[in-house]
Amino acid sequence: MTADAELEERARKLFSGPITFLKSAPGLKFLPEPIVPEVAFAGRSNVGKSSLLNALANRASLARTSNTPGRTQELNFFDVGDPLSLRLVDMPGYGFAKAPKDVARKWRFLVNDYLRGRAALKRALVLIDSRHGIKDIDREVMKMLDDAAVSYHLIVTKSDKIKPTDLTAVEQQTAEEARTHPAAHPEIIATSSETGTGIAQLRRAVLESIE
Repeated sequence: MTADAELEERARKLFSGPITFLKSAPGLKFLPEPIVPEVAFAGRSNVGKSSLLNALANRASLARTSNTPGRTQELNFFDVGDPLSLRLVDMPGYGFAKAPKDVARKWRFLVNDYLRGRAALKRALVLIDSRHGIKDIDREVMKMLDDAAVSYHLIVTKSDKIKPTDLTAVEQQTAEEARTHPAAHPEIIATSSETGTGIAQLRRAVLESIE
């Protein structure tokens, strides 16, 4: 078995084991003790974050999906493995125009403070909607991660929603942009929570980031 295949199999086993919701943190003082590595999911509202988390964990409703963008307003922590191996962190979606300004500002401060000051955070996964590509608000988050020296991986979502030729173009554009960001991982992973495309690769990337 190649090293990649061995890592992928370990990742498959990890994510088919126990995964439980730990807590929601509406502010930094509510964060759990940083006792294991954390991998955080970031993305614009409606990018498919909760659906991707559910697909990664092989659970139907680990993270609540909603047709209402901006529903996740806190940092949600999920324990993975027994014994505990890592935590997944579902962050509030950014860029949702309809949220009241003070609410949106509170979310932004929470996310910024978490990303900049969390020693246990090993990798951020920045989700990019395949239908739209990288937007300016994604670039703001990428720059914030660059400045904080937090390693991040660009994950293209909803890859089943566009034509294969269009997907290839989006992947290439995303990879080109990743190369201009010091903290961005060079590999781009295209995923679909509906078809399962890229999910095994994503599990492997998560495991790799904490090892």
